[in-house]
Amino acid sequence: MAEPADIQFYTNLPLFDAFERVADEANYRPLPGGWLLAVADIVDSTGAIAGGRYKSVNMAGASVISALMNALDEPNLPFVFGGDGALAALPAALAVRARAALAAAKTWVAEELGLELRAALVPVADVRAQGLDIRVARFKASEEVSYAMFSGGGGSWAEAEMKAGRYHVEAAPAGTRPDLTGLSCRWNPIGSRHGTIVSIIALPGERGSGPEFQRLIGDIVALAEGEERGGHPVPDEGPQPRLSIKGVTMESRAFAPAWRLLAWSWIALQSFVLFLCFRLGFNLGRFDVAQYKRDLASNSDFRKFDDGLKMTLDVSAERLRRIEERLRQGVEVGICRYGLHQQDSALMTCIVPSPMSRDHMHFIDGAAGGYAMAARSLKANFPGRMPMEPRVLPDAQRQ
Repeated sequence: MAEPADIQFYTNLPLFDAFERVADEANYRPLPGGWLLAVADIVDSTGAIAGGRYKSVNMAGASVISALMNALDEPNLPFVFGGDGALAALPAALAVRARAALAAAKTWVAEELGLELRAALVPVADVRAQGLDIRVARFKASEEVSYAMFSGGGGSWAEAEMKAGRYHVEAAPAGTRPDLTGLSCRWNPIGSRHGTIVSIIALPGERGSGPEFQRLIGDIVALAEGEERGGHPVPDEGPQPRLSIKGVTMESRAFAPAWRLLAWSWIALQSFVLFLCFRLGFNLGRFDVAQYKRDLASNSDFRKFDDGLKMTLDVSAERLRRIEERLRQGVEVGICRYGLHQQDSALMTCIVPSPMSRDHMHFIDGAAGGYAMAARSLKANFPGRMPMEPRVLPDAQRQ
């Protein structure tokens, strides 16, 4: 069992709600030395996306978070959704359960989604042995939901180590299934209202992540704030309800084959009832449809910080031009490097513990590649390792 002090570390962190201060290190606290980083991503996610499988890629990334939350019984688990993967932090005392959850997720993703999930558990102590750090903050997205933000370069280093085959988590035996209770992907893509859905990744440049980078992030956020609702892709009244048979089918894959038909029928019925409530505007028992719509938007993670700024925005062409102009200015003086990807719509994948509670979480990505394609653009435009980018060290140099 994890010590209570370990479990409470993240819960006790102070909340901040001014997103323009997301790069301010005053909001961050070092993770305890005895913690681990759980990292995962989809192998060749860009190939899967090119084949039109972006919904499956997002479902796979979110399944890692759902599996860990349920296995560890930790609703306040610090995590960040990356579109084609995820990063989470946990006390070392929970390592056995976390490894089992990741192993089961690997098997489920392979057998049900036809994708290959990489996963690793990386000690925070190993991160710091490389001269990097991993710090975490809690951003208050709404009255009911907060999201973890990570800085220090440690998360990026852990991901690079995983891709190099280190700290590897093996897949569970065939047929093993993680507990994915609450994982949901019933929403159709959400079309742009202002011109384009753009996924942006902005990382520190050769001059590092100091005050100049923090100011740049503040400027980018301020430019986005000039759009209606800060460029939030989800309308204030929630997305337009449409029945998604594809989403119902994919969600039913979280259940064992023996229960698949029953699960599909139950999820389809829930989706139809929700569709009627949204369309007709009526409540069902304690389910307040108007409140649920508002929570859908306010609980969404359309912007985050994970060793750099990541946002999926709905903006006009002029606003995007101004944002990219500011990013290019940062590149010219070595403050940042960036990648972006434009598409017509956004995609929402959800974790809904209960329709009757307000702490449901909604992960936003571009519906035609999003963060994965923005990362590809960044690598193409800025080849080679920047000085602030974590290194993958040979085994002989490892401490």
